[in-house]
Amino acid sequence: MVTVTPPDTWVYALRLPHDPRAARVARMTVRATLSGHGMGEVVDVVELLTSELVTNAYRYAKGPASLRLTALGGGRLRVGVWDSSPHIPAPFDRPPGDRVPNAPVDAVGGRGLFLVQEYADWWGGWRLGNDLLGHGAGKLLWFEVGRRGRVAERRA
Repeated sequence: MVTVTPPDTWVYALRLPHDPRAARVARMTVRATLSGHGMGEVVDVVELLTSELVTNAYRYAKGPASLRLTALGGGRLRVGVWDSSPHIPAPFDRPPGDRVPNAPVDAVGGRGLFLVQEYADWWGGWRLGNDLLGHGAGKLLWFEVGRRGRVAERRA
């Protein structure tokens, strides 16, 4: 019998409709994909952070979103979420890895994306150029985690 070992680098992309169930679909996809590629130690964190980004896309953009999981090798994973809104929220509106203060205790929102700076090793975001009709093409928010990064340190 032949055993197949998954490659160290891979890409998985998923188009998500503008639907309140999109975050759940993204979480299920992350769990299945990472478990299948032997990255179980980062599943919980990646699932949480992905859910936050997809929920943000649903709440603040009017159209669909896209999720992209990229294994960079050496146990590193980059997760990107694209949506049609050009607004880049904190902490993604700062240089990658730059930290922002916690949301005030009485704030209605702002805690979800704060989780990214607490649990991801690296993060960032950028506006995308215009499409062929001259409309803004939205933004991409991303984060990275890895076996030797903050996720592993927190579990130790």
